[in-house]
Amino acid sequence: MRVLLAGGSGVLGQQIVAALRADGQEVATLGRGADNDLRTDLLDRDAVLRAVDGQQFDAVVHAATGLSGKTLARHADMDPTNALRALGTPNLVDAARATGARKLVAESMMYGYGYGDHGDHALVEDADLFGPPGTSPELERHVGAMRVKEQLMLNADGLDGVALRYGLFYGPGVTDSLVVPMLRKRMLPGVAEHGRKLAWTAVPDAARAVVAALHHGRPGQAYNIADDEPVGWTEHLRAVADAYGTPQPMTMPMWLLRPFAPLGSIAMTTNLRLNNAKAKAELGWKPSHRNSVEGVAAWRA
Repeated sequence: MRVLLAGGSGVLGQQIVAALRADGQEVATLGRGADNDLRTDLLDRDAVLRAVDGQQFDAVVHAATGLSGKTLARHADMDPTNALRALGTPNLVDAARATGARKLVAESMMYGYGYGDHGDHALVEDADLFGPPGTSPELERHVGAMRVKEQLMLNADGLDGVALRYGLFYGPGVTDSLVVPMLRKRMLPGVAEHGRKLAWTAVPDAARAVVAALHHGRPGQAYNIADDEPVGWTEHLRAVADAYGTPQPMTMPMWLLRPFAPLGSIAMTTNLRLNNAKAKAELGWKPSHRNSVEGVAAWRA
């Protein structure tokens, strides 16, 4: 296949490029950065179509974000990514049609299910995408952008769309480049978790899921891509600190974290586990490690 990848310069995108090439596929990256094969602004439809003019692709992957190392301490940190999801996705779908592509793969996140306490059961893909009540309008804005992106790619007429719902990322490019420096500066707090757990996904595993989705994904389907076992926010940070020899995260009361959102909302109130059985059965995908505690130790080694 010849694959057009939006977001190829990001942490996940670089791993997707490597995974696709290892699988024997040809990849062209699209984005604003100078290191992209096709340079354009995904939010500018005319510019996107000019960039792909004369190109032919079999598949299009949307993994573009506007995070670029942001710590998500403010809701505004998510605005560029929300725009790429809600406003950039239609332009990428148009590019897929213009280049003859038939397959679409959308990078999505577990927070499409909604922030908040989902209980102790692992969510399956047909779970209600309108999460627990009581979240703020700001959080719902982030969730809404994820859902719009998914629906645009899953329901694009004449195209076979698949969505991959990832847990929180860890591993190369995330743990070592972002989390460890923040722990050393004591910028990442822990909280009393009270049984709350989160789904986690190693970045290389996330990239392998894209390859599997291109080969085996059923049109119109979403797949949970996460480790077999969920791990609490503070438990994960402590595992990183142990593996990399950083100071342990300081445990803070929840009221002190409330101004730091959406990061504070992830750490404070979200209890969200993912069932990955569908991805195992239909995509032939499985995580490299049982949970992120074992995964962090393995990636460090």
